[in-house]
Amino acid sequence: MAALIRKTFSVPPLGCNCSILGDPETKEAVVVDPGGDPVRILDEVQNLGLTVVKILHTHAHFDHFLASGTIKRATHATLCLHSDDRELWDMLELQCRVFGVEFGPAPPPEHWLQDEETLEFGRIKGIALHTPGHTPGSLCFYFHDHNLLLSGDTLFREGIGRTDLWGGDGRAIEQSIRERLYSLDESTQVIPGHGPETQIGFEQHNNPYISG
Repeated sequence: MAALIRKTFSVPPLGCNCSILGDPETKEAVVVDPGGDPVRILDEVQNLGLTVVKILHTHAHFDHFLASGTIKRATHATLCLHSDDRELWDMLELQCRVFGVEFGPAPPPEHWLQDEETLEFGRIKGIALHTPGHTPGSLCFYFHDHNLLLSGDTLFREGIGRTDLWGGDGRAIEQSIRERLYSLDESTQVIPGHGPETQIGFEQHNNPYISG
């Protein structure tokens, strides 16, 4: 099994967890949810000695997308999103206005991810899981060999993503969590879109919104 470089840190303006995942041999990497502070993100990539080949988005809310344009221009990486969030991506400027945040333009996604599509960078392989509910096109990124799930705003530690924003669906998010995420091994480490990390088994037994 190939080793995995991982660096996760919170970025402004809403404390989105941005993750850099890399292959230590080939130095290829992905940036997941560059929600803000592009200088910090690019500095972290450089310090790790990595080359970004993909920018992966769990969904198209502005706080997961603000630094995407700058990261794209700096790295020429492929910008990826699920097609069911295309309308939300078209609304990024409106989202920023509603929340009083300065809009940072992003180029259109170049690759529309599909459910169960393989994600590859270097020797690292994962899978994209379509988990609608928080948004129509919400995705989680699962790396089986590394027992790791990036859950975006679908699943939090003792919480779930809100469903009262554009395209939210309470029934859909419950189904996504029960059928797609709680079916994973209980020891799977979860990096949510905001807040502290958790594990699938912990959420099955302790999440007050959706129990296992």
